[in-house]
Formats: sequence, C-alpha cells, structure tokens
Amino acid sequence: MSEKGQPIVIVRKKGEHGGHHGGAWKVAYADFVTAMMAFFLVMWLVNQSKPVKAAIGAYFRDPGVFETGRGGSGVLPGGSSPVDAPVPKPTAESEEKVFEDAAARIRERIEKVPEFQTLSKQIEFTVTPDGLRIDLLDRDQSSFFDSGSATMRDETEHILGVIARELGQLSEDVVLEGHTDSRPYLKTERYSNWDLSADRANAARRVMEREGLKPEQVSQVRGLADRELKIPDQPLDARNRRVSILVRRSRRQS
Repeated sequence: MSEKGQPIVIVRKKGEHGGHHGGAWKVAYADFVTAMMAFFLVMWLVNQSKPVKAAIGAYFRDPGVFETGRGGSGVLPGGSSPVDAPVPKPTAESEEKVFEDAAARIRERIEKVPEFQTLSKQIEFTVTPDGLRIDLLDRDQSSFFDSGSATMRDETEHILGVIARELGQLSEDVVLEGHTDSRPYLKTERYSNWDLSADRANAARRVMEREGLKPEQVSQVRGLADRELKIPDQPLDARNRRVSILVRRSRRQS
C-alpha cells in the first residue's frame, strides 16, 4: 500500500524471446536428432556380421523370440542373445531353387546377344547333388578357345563375364575345371593335356574374377586332362574339351 492507502500494482513484462517462436524449434531439433540416430543405426547395421543382422531381422519379424527372461540379452557383442544361436540353414530345396533361377537368368542374358547364338548352344546347365554345373563344351568347328591353346575367343570372354556377374551375387564356393579329349598334345614334350586343361581353367578364372566373381569364392582350379571325359565311349569327341564351372552346395553342419 502507498502512504495514501492506494494499492501499488507491479507489472512485470514477459520476455520477448519466446513470443515469436514458441516451442517449434524444439520439435525440429528433436526430428533432426531422431534422423541422425536412425542414420548412425543404419551405418552400424551395415557393418555388422551376418549373425547380428540375422538376429536383428528375427527381432523385427517376431520380437517375442528375444523375451528369454534373462538379463543382458541383446544383439551387441557380449550379450546373451539369439546372436549366439545357429543361423537358419538353407534347405536343399531352397538352394536348388537358387541354382535353377541363376541358370535361367544366365541363359536368358546369353541368348539375348546375337553374337552368342552359336556358342550359347554349347553351354549346358545341370543341377546335381554337388551343386550347379555349367559346362562350356567344344564342338567340331566351334570352340571356346583357340586350338591347342589357352587363348580364348572374344565371345568366350563376354559369356564368362555374364556368368561371373550372376555367380558373384551368390555366396557359394566355385570350382573351375579344365578338360581335354584324349588326343595327345603334340606341340612339345614339355607341355601336355594336363598343362592345357589347367591353363584354360586358370584363364577362365582370371576373366571371371575381373568381371564380378569374388576371388574368395574360388575354392579350386583344376586341370583334369582327359581323366573325366564327357563322352567316355568316344574319347576323341570334341565335347570332351570343355571348361566346367561348379557352384558347390553349402556344406553346413546340422
């Protein structure tokens, strides 16, 4: 009260800083932080091992699988979690379907190129108990390599490139084999069908690794000369001269 008995009214002015913007900047900042967290989570996930990725994928498909009732579970190293559980193994049927689809795509891409029409008829795809076998078979007057040489035709390089790019998308191991017929190699005593078959298999490997096959996929390169003839009762048949590419089935223990 004033000396004259009149009430004193004190008016405090509100700060002007929040008047125009309010709390909108907080919402924007929260969105930014959330986006950054999502970005770093994705970057972290990309660099994780297959078991970690499988465990995270299993969580989002069925979160209940993580409810084990034990503390400390999680997908980070050191935690007791489904990361330590076996990764689901592909069945023989699913792997066979992968091989069949890969063979179909390779065949389709090769047949689309007019220049490959002749050689495309000399490529065989077979799904066997060992895996997918792709045979590049010589025929009379039509060969993938120069006669008696490991020098391949341009068309052969392109065909191997198509095969390599498709197989490079798989995870299975690849074996490359060179085969000859039983006709003796006569150019020199120091070079035989063993050498020729091995050199052709290695030439195929070099092209395929350059064109998309992962080097770590190649488990073996074999030169078998005439020890595994395609046409056993006709050892001089041109079809015995071939390069074989075997995509092996996964050998996972149950």
